[in-house]
Amino acid sequence: MALESMQEIFDKIEKTNQPFWRVVLATDMEEREVSEAASMERMRFTWQAMLDSVESYQGERRSVSGLVGGDGARVREYAAREKALSGDYLAEVIATALSVGESNACMCKIVAAPTAGACGVLPAVLVPLYKQGDIEEEDILKALYVASGIGAVIAFRACIAGAAGGCQAEIGSASAMAAGALTALRGGDAEQIGNAVAMALKNLMGLVCDPVAGLVEVPCVKRNVVGAVNAISCADMALAGVTSRIPVDQVIDCMGDVGRRMPVEFRETALGGLAVTPFGQSVKEKMLKGEL
Repeated sequence: MALESMQEIFDKIEKTNQPFWRVVLATDMEEREVSEAASMERMRFTWQAMLDSVESYQGERRSVSGLVGGDGARVREYAAREKALSGDYLAEVIATALSVGESNACMCKIVAAPTAGACGVLPAVLVPLYKQGDIEEEDILKALYVASGIGAVIAFRACIAGAAGGCQAEIGSASAMAAGALTALRGGDAEQIGNAVAMALKNLMGLVCDPVAGLVEVPCVKRNVVGAVNAISCADMALAGVTSRIPVDQVIDCMGDVGRRMPVEFRETALGGLAVTPFGQSVKEKMLKGEL
């Protein structure tokens, strides 16, 4: 989707007097030469896949390495057993982020949003709200258009792949998309959406991609939780009137620059960070020996 800047979206909103999501919808319709109904149906299909990735989670399932699985269920059991420090909504957000990230590691069907490694962030913040019954599916679809537009801009101006820009490009981008989506869901205007995106990206700036043994498992799954919780806090700040002193497009450009300057060891190569800890190296050796 060719959206080159958040400012481009803001300008179109002002010119057409349409909401953020409709500007993104119109862009999709124009680029793919489809009707509004066809575009909405594709987004509905994506949303259903997100729902399925949450509802099909099985706590007893483990990844081939055995490093991942069961944590989503553990958090839900804990929250049901006693009052979670984070509260009911946030506890379910944490459980959902873990569940979808684990499903990805177990080779189940997920939605890359924007990548498979960050697949748990958007479902984590949206699915619990939807299941509470306070938000209609149509509103969720509109929020997903907002997230898509944000993701398109980040992909154009910076990057969304860990191999190109570290985990800030994956979890950071997903968190920014989720923050913007939540802000839109709660009635935030374009400026507030931009502030939420900027703050979410700033908070995760410089996050490295250091998968143990090259698997999208450790620390990837738990970072989905960080991305989701960060998105919620940034959406709340933006809705409260807190602003980013640095304009959102400048933040996105900065993230891209940080990613390009990041040593190759911290860009999904498993040659640095947590991947080269004694534990990380032991997992790699077992994998090379076929013991996993």
